[in-house]
Amino acid sequence: MKVVEISDAADARLADYRDLTDVALRRVLEPDGGLYIAESAKVIGRALRAGHRPRSVLVQPKWLPDVTVLLGEDEATPVYVVTSAVAESLTGYAVHRGALAAMHRPPLASVAEVVAGARTVVVLDDIVDHTNVGAAFRSAAALGADAVLITPRCADPLYRRSVRVSMGTVFQVPWTRLPEWGPARDILSDAGFHLAALALADDAVGLDEFAAHRPERVALMLGSEGDGLSPRALHAADTIVTIPMGGGVDSLNVAAASAVALWALRAPHPNTR
Repeated sequence: MKVVEISDAADARLADYRDLTDVALRRVLEPDGGLYIAESAKVIGRALRAGHRPRSVLVQPKWLPDVTVLLGEDEATPVYVVTSAVAESLTGYAVHRGALAAMHRPPLASVAEVVAGARTVVVLDDIVDHTNVGAAFRSAAALGADAVLITPRCADPLYRRSVRVSMGTVFQVPWTRLPEWGPARDILSDAGFHLAALALADDAVGLDEFAAHRPERVALMLGSEGDGLSPRALHAADTIVTIPMGGGVDSLNVAAASAVALWALRAPHPNTR
C-alpha cells in the first residue's frame, strides 16, 4: 500500500477532507468534483464491494490494519496516516470512526435501468434532510424495496451523513435521480408502475386496504417532513395512501413511514395466501 504519514492539516494532499462541516463547500465539491466521502471502515468496505473507486483514504494509526485489509493489493490509492488531532483540525470534528475515504462518484444509471425487474420502488420527493434520506435507504434495504428514485431537489444520498445513517446501504440499493414530475410520471407509468403517494387526504385509501390489493408494480412516494409530497407529486399519483394513526398523531417521520409502508407491502396478506 502507498502509506504516507502527514503531520500538517494544511497539507494540500488532504484538501478532499478539509472542513467537512461546511455543507455549502461539500455540495460544491462532491457533485461537481465527482467525489463523495465514505466514513468508517465498514462503510468504506461496502463502497468498495459495490465497485466504487477510492481516490485516497485518511486514517488514524490504530485503524491502519483495518484499511490494509480493505485495500488488499491496491498500490495506487494513497493512504494518508494522521493523528487524531490533525484529523480533527482538518475536518472540524472528532473523527471517532477512524477512517475516511474520498471516493470517485460513479455515473448515475438511467431510471429504466434501475427499475428493470423491480416490483417495489421508493420515490423520495424533495426530501432535503440528509439523515432522513439515509434512514429511508436503510428501510428500503431492510424491507425489500428493489430500488430508490429521488427527485431533482432531493438531498444527495452520497453525502457523508446520508451514507453514515444508511449504514452503507446506499451502496446496496440501486438508485438514481428522476426528472421533473411530468416526464417522471410518464416513465414510471410506461414501465407499469402504480404510483402510490403516502399522504393525508379525504379520499385516501388506508394502507391495509391498499396492501391487500396491491398492484404488481408499486412506486411508493414519500415527501418531506414539513410540506409532505409536493403538489406536482400528488397530481402524478394514481392513489393516495394513508397510514391509520392513533393518539392524536397525524403523521410519522418519513423514514418510519417508509418502513411501515414497505413492511405492509412486503408481508403476505391473509386473503392472498
